[in-house]
Formats: sequence, structure tokens, C-alpha cells
Amino acid sequence: METFLHLRDIAKSFGPIEALRGIDLDLERDELLVVLGPTGAGKTTLLRIIAGLEEPDRGSVEMEGVDVTSRSPADRDVAFVFQNFSLYPDWTVRRNMEFPLRAPGRDLEEREIDERVEWAASLLRIEALLDRPSANLSGGEMQRVAIGRAIVRRPRFFLMDEPLTNLDAKLRESLRVELAVLRRELGIPLIYVTHDQAEALSMGDRIAVLSEGRILQIGSPEEVYRKPVSPVVARQLGQPSINLLEVKNVDGRWVVGDGIELMATEPGFPGEMLLGVRPEDISSEGGSEPGKIRVVEDTGPNWILLVDWAGSEIHLAAGKERNYSPGDEIFPQIDPERAVLWERDGN
Repeated sequence: METFLHLRDIAKSFGPIEALRGIDLDLERDELLVVLGPTGAGKTTLLRIIAGLEEPDRGSVEMEGVDVTSRSPADRDVAFVFQNFSLYPDWTVRRNMEFPLRAPGRDLEEREIDERVEWAASLLRIEALLDRPSANLSGGEMQRVAIGRAIVRRPRFFLMDEPLTNLDAKLRESLRVELAVLRRELGIPLIYVTHDQAEALSMGDRIAVLSEGRILQIGSPEEVYRKPVSPVVARQLGQPSINLLEVKNVDGRWVVGDGIELMATEPGFPGEMLLGVRPEDISSEGGSEPGKIRVVEDTGPNWILLVDWAGSEIHLAAGKERNYSPGDEIFPQIDPERAVLWERDGN
């Protein structure tokens, strides 16, 4: 595939705070890349540098093979959709969407402006709202208009900074699917920033996990979820979070606590490791060590059990073919094909 964006060694500090620490990142021409990270990870700073709203202390930004590090935002032709809707409340939807098309230097004819607005409204299914004042819109409608205002420009690149955060859960779920489909239809590359793991897993062609100004891992959603390079990455995906157990190698078996065997080791691992296993990769039966259920959560498709087991507290996902109650005894068993191992001092 053809690379559209290339970031090389991007660094940015605000006083003593290092917001970004040597970011290297590529974006393909027809790709939706999700940057996932908690508050304070540097996500918004990264987008602002790409858009030209901030200048990096070090490093370069290339678009389509051209260094744009010192170019203005206007020269980069990037559409930025923010977390807040940023609409003019007294204007109609149509006027809000027309606004970027009437910027100085565009010189578009009225017919083309109308066509672009109608086209974007049709894609977003907001044609009926065009003559309504923006102040009278729901949150979901406002965000559709904000996205439509970015689309009408027909930019070469989209940046979205947590655009669905202020919406309710059901609406977020619906709009994230629509956004992914819309991006494919437009064929425009998109970097989408979020702290929401569900958005990252469901939307991204690839995920870049950002933490404390550094990219810890980039890969497909399946790769990052199943083969996280560190516990920090592992904890950013999955609900409930991944289980972490300190294990040691005893006679070819990984054991925990007072010598409870979990699974066989493989050659090449040190004597002590940190084992990660997701709740859905632990069955409730088949193991040799009993565990006692403390809490039972009903998630609809399955049960989430909080269990005291092997000297630790773990979560596991169990099917609905049987019922569970606090105090029940079960025999958890780890799927060794799904477990991940890291050195104990790993991040």
C-alpha cells in the first residue's frame, strides 16, 4: 500500500511536561488508524502537530512524500473534527455546513456549494435538518453536522479527536459504525483518536497504542488484543481487564502462588515471568485447583465471574449454559494457546 503520512521522531514539550517523545508513525492512503490512549497520553497534541496547529520541537511531518512540518494548516488540507461540536448555534445546519466553503480564497459558485452541502447531508442522512437552527439539534445530530462540515471541503485527510465522547453509549455505537463505512466510501485516510477500547477495536484498520507520549505498539486490532507487547498495552484493551499472574518455571511448568501448576513452559523463557490471560480464555471447569466465586455479573451473552483462585483474584467469562452464584466452587483452567508472557519488569 502507498504511504500517505509519515511522522519521524516527533517530540513536543510544554515546559517540563514531555507530551510526545519520539513518535514514528505511518498512515496508508486508504486506512483508518486509531490512536488509543488514556487522558494525558499525548493524543490531542499529536493530532494538532499533524494538522499544523502546533509545531514539534523535533522531528518531521510528511504528507504524500512532501515535508509539511513548517507549512500552515491551510496548506495541509486537513479536516479536523473535535470532541465538542463547535457549531454556530444561531445558524442553520445548512449555513454551518456552508461555512468552510465560503472561506476566503475558495471562490466556489453557489451551485457547487449547494451541491456539496446536499451531497454531505445525504451521506450523513441529515437532509431534513438543513434548515433547522443548530441550537435545536440533539447531540447526535450536532455531531453529524460537524462531520458534514468537514466532509464538504473534500479534504485529502481527516483527523478526529474523540468526536463521539459526548454522546450516549447507544448513539456512539451507531455512529462509530457509520463513520467507518463513510471513510471507506470517501476513500480518504483518517486518524481517529480515542480512549474508548470498543471504538478502537471496532473501527480501526490498525491501532496505535499511545502512553505517556510514546507509541508502545502498532498493529491490527486482533494483533494488539491477542499479542500485546506489554502489560500496559494489554490493560488498554479488554473489559474486564486482562488477568496478570506472577509465575515461575518449576520443572517445565509455570506455577503460581504455593506451587499451583498452570501450564507447561516453553524453551527460552527466564525462570520468573508475568503471565497475562484474558477472562474469555479461562474456562470455569477442567482445572485442578478450586476457586471460589465472589461476584457474578450478567453481561447478556455470558457471565463475568470474579473468582478467588490460586492466591489471586481473577475474572473469567463463563457461558450461560449453567448458573453461578457467589460462594460456588469452580475449577478454572487457562487456555495455554491464549496466554501471554512478559518479563516481570516489563511495562
